[in-house]
Amino acid sequence: QVQLVESGGGLVQAGGSLRLSCAASGRSFSSYAMGWFRQAPGKEREFVAAISWNGANTYYADSVKGRFTISRDNRNNTVYLAMKSLKPEDTAVYCCTADALMPIIFRGRSAYWGQGTQVTVSS
Repeated sequence: QVQLVESGGGLVQAGGSLRLSCAASGRSFSSYAMGWFRQAPGKEREFVAAISWNGANTYYADSVKGRFTISRDNRNNTVYLAMKSLKPEDTAVYCCTADALMPIIFRGRSAYWGQGTQVTVSS
């Protein structure tokens, strides 16, 4: 079992920055691929970014490429999402997720999910 708790969300003006954190507890964090998804009101959940178990490989949605950076600290069981040049359309609840298999994360069918943190970008 892996428990995930996100933090770092908030209200920011367009063009601003935020860094989200996802703290994991439970066993074998370092063996899991990790990802971030987001869901805006009235919209489906969408993939944002993912990172392999050792941080060697990262993946991004086209909409955030060049603005968001995913990273992880396996010693502290934490994954991060650094967001810059934020836009109003980035407003959503951001959830982190974990799974042993990266393709499962891409499909949004991971075994473990956090409850999310709200990011609101004002224009």
